[in-house]
Amino acid sequence: MSDCKQAQLLVGLARKELKALAGMFDAGQFDDEIFGFHAQQAAEKLLKAWLSTLDVEYPLTHDLSLLLETLKSKGQDIEAHSGLLDLNAYAVRFRYEEVTGDVLRLDRTQKLEELGVLAAAVERLISE
Repeated sequence: MSDCKQAQLLVGLARKELKALAGMFDAGQFDDEIFGFHAQQAAEKLLKAWLSTLDVEYPLTHDLSLLLETLKSKGQDIEAHSGLLDLNAYAVRFRYEEVTGDVLRLDRTQKLEELGVLAAAVERLISE
């Protein structure tokens, strides 16, 4: 038995983040810190929704690697979503620091696609 209601709530909140991200492709208007923060938030909510579909109480964390490892420990195939780990720094670090030249710039199209794939996968789990 899964906590589908919680999963649906989290996916709905993540979809709002994705909607906002779709309007943030202009790097002149939206710095990587802003885009990255919202992308990280969407990923975090989607991973927590995935855990909810498994009836796993998710940790109160912003750490995507911890969420992915928790999913892996529950027998889930997380390989397709490992590209989201580069969003980890945008959860906290870059909210209070400027993104410097030593950090790779986000490929916004790729991140939005990766998040869309994750959202669709979680939505399929909810409907099962």
